[in-house]
Amino acid sequence: MSKKQAFNPYLPSWEYIPDGEPYVFGDRVYVYGSHDFWNGYVFCMGDYVCWSAPVNDLGNWRYEGVIYPRNADPLNKDGHMCLYAPDVTVGPDGRYYLYYVLDKVGVMSVAVCDEPAGKYEFYGYVHYKDGTKLGEREGDEPQFDPGVITEGDVTYMYSGFCGAGDKSRTGSKVVPLDKDMLTVLTEPKLIAPGSCYSAGTQWEGHAFFEASSIRKVNGKYYFVYSSEVMHELCYAVSDNPLEGFKYGGVLVSNTDLHIDTYKPADMPTCRGANNHGSIIEINGEWYIFYHRHTNGTWFSRQGCAEKLTLKEDGSFPQVEITSCGLNGGPLEGKGEYPAYIACCLFTEKKELYIGDLNSPRIVQDGKDGDEEIGYIANICDGTNIGFKYFDCKGIKRISIATRAYGDGTFRIKTAWDGEVLGEINVVGNNVWTTSGTDVAIPDGVNAIWLTYKGSGGPQLKSITLE
Repeated sequence: MSKKQAFNPYLPSWEYIPDGEPYVFGDRVYVYGSHDFWNGYVFCMGDYVCWSAPVNDLGNWRYEGVIYPRNADPLNKDGHMCLYAPDVTVGPDGRYYLYYVLDKVGVMSVAVCDEPAGKYEFYGYVHYKDGTKLGEREGDEPQFDPGVITEGDVTYMYSGFCGAGDKSRTGSKVVPLDKDMLTVLTEPKLIAPGSCYSAGTQWEGHAFFEASSIRKVNGKYYFVYSSEVMHELCYAVSDNPLEGFKYGGVLVSNTDLHIDTYKPADMPTCRGANNHGSIIEINGEWYIFYHRHTNGTWFSRQGCAEKLTLKEDGSFPQVEITSCGLNGGPLEGKGEYPAYIACCLFTEKKELYIGDLNSPRIVQDGKDGDEEIGYIANICDGTNIGFKYFDCKGIKRISIATRAYGDGTFRIKTAWDGEVLGEINVVGNNVWTTSGTDVAIPDGVNAIWLTYKGSGGPQLKSITLE
């Protein structure tokens, strides 16, 4: 069986799994995350599900099913609470432990399973030696977004949330847990401060917000987190899992802020919001998993990933967001590609955060759960749509599938502000209609950009390179 190309988002366009925590177990990579809906009105409305892919075929993802329903927790039998971002670790007994927090309580719940993607069963709550739940003792900060790593008989659990201006939350804290995976061995210890406590420190400007995650790289501990600006994932490094973390930098921004390779560093090319993910080594290559926002809201997030470069000094430079992600390199420069893999989508009014529902956005037809292919809607005059990158060889024609009211042209370029290489005229239709033009795209690795000039609000389903 030939390998499939990998895209961003890496799961089907009708699946919304943000907060991705990737792990390699055996010969497969598994992704654990929360579960949004495409028409969601709050975060994390679904049950926990799992997807996996062969480590040598990262475009071929398999749905493993529901691994833990939201009403499995004794505190949520009626299902009125949502399951927030989880994490998984293998305990000293070889079983798989799922750590999570419900949205209206400040304690850490744990479920367990004998296999990575089986049916997890409720196991207990993280607690102090006297039985008091972590998060309920006077002076405790509420638990949120766990990150866990197990070494020998000890599991280190990181947790925290620091909203802007909330001085009652100090940052991400770590506790070591006993081999029962529940009992706190020592007092919680702050490892990364929130914005209210970062002034004058190494964390200032990139202080901890949420999304604690922990990995070990070449003997050092890498703490991955979402910073106070929300759209970026940052990292810090230490020789000790309990202290001494030094800020390392930004890994990825779901707006591509700070990147200056194809546009000014202070220019966002997507509207972003919160972010959550982690790093993973797959077949000797490092990747960062993160999420993007669709449907013009905060509540319909999809998992994406990008290839990282681990430098000799242990640093990871920030990586661009792309359409190819886990492909590890450019996409083949021929054939039809769905419009939802566009990694850049902005208008002449360049917005950093999600907010304007009239802006161009990625949507789908049908209701939640329907396997409908995503597309771009609300395209307006001046909309820029970028696909990065393709390995272009002898491309002589580009076609697009559009529908909805519109009367104008899509200008074809290899840079958002580059030379116009061709134009495709479109008119309004109530069904998907294909239009194209002859165009000579230079050979080599190129982005393909479409800029709409005209009236109405056409929708874009796909782009075909011939």
